[in-house]
Formats: sequence, structure tokens, C-alpha cells
Amino acid sequence: MRILKKIFIVLLAVSGITILLYGCTSNGGDLQKVGMLVENSVHDNAWSKQGYKGLLNINKEFDVEVFYKENIKTKQQVIEAVDELAKDGVNLIFGHSNTYGKYFVELAPSYPEIHFVYFNGGQFGEDVTSLNFNSHAMGFFAGMVAGKMTETGHVGVIGAFEWQPEIEGFYEGVKYQNPEVDVTIQYVNSWNDPKAAMKHYQKMRKNGADVFYPTGDLFSVKVLKKVSSDGLYGIGYVTDQSYIDNRAILTSTVQHVSKLYVRSAEKFNEGKLRGGVLTYDFQDEVISLSKFSPVVPEDFQEKMNDEIEQYKESALLPNER
Repeated sequence: MRILKKIFIVLLAVSGITILLYGCTSNGGDLQKVGMLVENSVHDNAWSKQGYKGLLNINKEFDVEVFYKENIKTKQQVIEAVDELAKDGVNLIFGHSNTYGKYFVELAPSYPEIHFVYFNGGQFGEDVTSLNFNSHAMGFFAGMVAGKMTETGHVGVIGAFEWQPEIEGFYEGVKYQNPEVDVTIQYVNSWNDPKAAMKHYQKMRKNGADVFYPTGDLFSVKVLKKVSSDGLYGIGYVTDQSYIDNRAILTSTVQHVSKLYVRSAEKFNEGKLRGGVLTYDFQDEVISLSKFSPVVPEDFQEKMNDEIEQYKESALLPNER
């Protein structure tokens, strides 16, 4: 990674949206300037922070200017933001949510000089790429840990949405490890509703659940902090959340979003980024389980590490082999 020759920061207010510009020397490749749209703040939650980290890594790796725009939620806001970034010379735009897919597909023909990238969606175009995490397996392995560590025979999932593959995977993993364990699943129907998530948590706890997997950006930390204070177990989401309590947090299902930012920018810079739906998993080193809590038996930790390695080699989960 090269050292940046110069950095300057400019804050601009455009239609109530703050843009942060990092300026530096160009490396002369296809990549000129990079932009990112986020629905809330880049500091709101683990998912957004990972995207912001990826943007900064692009800045350092490729010596190009990067911009971000926060609170871009509606179609009109996306249209205005893309137009402003285009005028600034941006030719690679990341939308840090699946919400942006349909908007990018509509806008792309009007901006043939820009490639659009977003996450976890099925829509694409010639210059629109969707980056997807195959999160079923990470949920499965987390479920195995929960099935092993529950003492009450009851675990709980507090999901954001029903379509999340990690939730189905978690259920399968629990049942593979211990068919006798009850799995309660409740949905918040939002990534960012801690109040609703806590209501589900309290009800599950009252009904005897002692291991929890909260799969929502903004509410996972709040739930896991409560899990820790209540002397129960939890599994982190998106990032390594063992900092909350390295004993109570049994492991975390980690999506290395920032790596995909750099990888996509590299492909674009080399003229190799194509429109379509790209899927990534453990084999691509962008999904992993974090380190295990010391309360997880060492022989089981070794078993889990072995199971993950076998999955990387065969693409088959333990219940499929």
C-alpha cells in the first residue's frame, strides 16, 4: 500500500447532505474518483462503518479522491446525489444497501461513464453490479455453536427480515448440532429498530432462551450488551463483537465488507468489473467466524475450525456431506 502524497479535507453542504472529500494524487488507471451513498450515517452501525472503512481503504490503496453522501433514502435523493457525484468526476459509485439496486438500474443508462455497485440484491445491468454475501453458511456454523452452548435447550434469533439466509442457516445449524434444541425466531422488519428488538429479546429470555443471535445492524450491539449484563450468551453480527464481552459473545459472523470495496475498485481499475450478481462466501475470505469465547470447549473449537475448512474445500455444509 502506497503512502498518500497529500490529503486535504473539504466539507460541503449540498441540499442538507454533507460530503467529505479526500483529495490525493491520481494513479492514472481507469479509476478516477469514488463515491458512496448511505441511508443513514457512516457511523451509525457496524455495516455502515465497514463501508466507510472500505471507502477509506480505496483512498489509500489507489490514491484517488473519495466522497460519501449520508441520509440518501428516496429515489429523488439518489437522483440528485448521483448527478452531483457525476459532476465531480466520480466514475465508481457504491450504494451501501440493497435499496439502491432498483434506482441504479434506472439511472445507469444516463451515466455511461459510471459503474454502479450495491449490496445484497438481485437487480443488475451492464454497468450495475450487486455484491452478495452467501450468508447461509455463516449462519449454519453460528447455529452449531449455539446448539452446543445452550444450557436451557432454547435459543433465540432476532432477525431484521425473513429473507435473511443467515437465519435459515442458523436454524439448520442448531438442529444439526442438537435436534432437541428449540429455536425461536422473531422479526423486527427493520435493520434499525432497537426498541422492537429488545421487546423480542425480553420475551425470549422470559421463555427460557439463553443464547441469542441478533441479525440487525443497529440493534445487534444493544441486544448483545443486554445479553452480557443478564449473564447469557450471544453471537455477534457483521463484525467481531467480542469487545462487548469476550466471554458472553461466543463468536461473531463477520462479513468483511471493506475487502469487497477494495476488490471491486481493483477490478474496475483493471477494466474487469462487469455488471451482474456476484456472490462471495468463506472461500473468498470475505466471510468468517471470529475467534471463539474461552467458554467454548477447546475440542469443539477445533471441530468448528475443521468443519469450516472442509466447507471451504467442498462447498458442502456438514449436513450435506
